[in-house]
Amino acid sequence: MQTMFRGSFTALITPFSNGRVDTAALKRVVEHQIKAGTHGLVPVGTTGECVTLSHDEHRHVVETVLETAAGRVPVIAGAGSNNTAHAIELARFAKSAGADAVLVAAPYYNKPSQDGLTAHYLAIADAVEVPVFVYNVPGRSIVDISVETMARVAKHPNIVGVKDATGDIARVTQHRRAIGDDFIQLSGEDASALGYNAHGGVGVISVSSNVAPALCATFQNATLDGRWDEARELNDRLQPLHEVMFAYSSPSPAKYAASLLGLCSAEVRLPLVECPETVKERIAQVLKELSLL
Repeated sequence: MQTMFRGSFTALITPFSNGRVDTAALKRVVEHQIKAGTHGLVPVGTTGECVTLSHDEHRHVVETVLETAAGRVPVIAGAGSNNTAHAIELARFAKSAGADAVLVAAPYYNKPSQDGLTAHYLAIADAVEVPVFVYNVPGRSIVDISVETMARVAKHPNIVGVKDATGDIARVTQHRRAIGDDFIQLSGEDASALGYNAHGGVGVISVSSNVAPALCATFQNATLDGRWDEARELNDRLQPLHEVMFAYSSPSPAKYAASLLGLCSAEVRLPLVECPETVKERIAQVLKELSLL
């Protein structure tokens, strides 16, 4: 399983047009990703504005990505919710649609205890026979899944890995010591992905790869092959992109960049709004420096 979930996985944007999911643009985005060498796709996560999608839209996006990808790359479908019963429902749907795994964010707003987090993930893993990636993102969920809690839930055979957006690369070693090398560790933060893999991570779920999928995939290949000099050079090139992708509320910068590349509109859903002109200018400049424009 580790060989399936390695490298650059794109946290896919969800294209909109006049308030609706733009299915044609979504298919275009998926094809662009696969042709560029992206190792895998992650629809309906935070970057896909999952919390503003209706249930029907959520299902439609997952089905469209799976149909378009057609087994060419693995797909990890978002199935996060602050309602455990709803997360189980989303995970069941993802499995029935043919997703290779699900990504389950720590419940936001509720602020569960570590025992509550454990019960949440085990309930999902017990209910659905599908590989589960735990998404630890305290910057959005307010709760941090401790190493001890991660080790507890990782004992379940269906819980196979983590998307770690803590920015704490020491977690990689701590997780390996507590859980073992078979636990699949993917970074959830582009800017620290180099150090994350150096500590034993095997990939990233990336926002920047919406914009520069070929470079991000090449960078990940270099780290996984142990070509660290090349990886550092690529990381230096990508760093300005990583920074500008979060110069305004994500995924607004990624969507504006995608619009410049002709992939989709820059439209986001409230409460998000499009980037201000100053950020748009920075994005355009970074894309020119990467020879993407």
